[in-house]
Amino acid sequence: MRVIPILLFPLLLPLMAAAQEAPRLLVEGRGEVSLVPDVATVSVSVTREAETAEAAMEMLAEATAAVLERIAAEGIAARDVQTGQIALQPSWDQREDRAAPRIVGYIAQNSLTVRVRDLDRLGAAMTAVVADGANGLNGLSFEVAEPRPAEDEARRAAFADAMAKARLYAEAAGMEVGPILTLREGGAQQPGPVRYEQMDMARAMPVAPGEVTQAVTVTLEVELTPAE
Repeated sequence: MRVIPILLFPLLLPLMAAAQEAPRLLVEGRGEVSLVPDVATVSVSVTREAETAEAAMEMLAEATAAVLERIAAEGIAARDVQTGQIALQPSWDQREDRAAPRIVGYIAQNSLTVRVRDLDRLGAAMTAVVADGANGLNGLSFEVAEPRPAEDEARRAAFADAMAKARLYAEAAGMEVGPILTLREGGAQQPGPVRYEQMDMARAMPVAPGEVTQAVTVTLEVELTPAE
């Protein structure tokens, strides 16, 4: 009979340690900072069609050269212009009599992305590029050239939000927030709405940049201690 307490004692140690372990709380905080963007990225495409592949590519090369020349004339640096994709595909004649389709020509396309660092000239630049050969406007996005200050401000706001939640839960449980056990960051820049006004090709295109939002989330784990 004396052997039983000796065998049970090692089994009781983890239970006693678990009973003495302080409770933990895991919360998530979020911080956002909205600011006016100062850089725009425009995606345009140049498309030409001809009876032969060689002719289509030649026409595309000439049109692209004209577009690049106009972009440079608008004061946009070469480092802010990038070719995204060059494509060549056949143009098919889909006959109504259900006969086999045949190739009637070729379509050549060049996609370009252009970064505009002076938003006051954005509308004029877009209109000029389209007028000088680009016949596709595929997208427009806005960003901030130096996002780090706004990101750091969002980080501070996210941490403050997480701590406020932790204190609220601790108070509701009759306890206090103790040491921070873990702190992890998650989240990235989230673009805000981009608004467009109606395009009038007879003048510079009006563009409304709106705002972009820097958003950061943090996950905070704290230890809860008895209230004093």
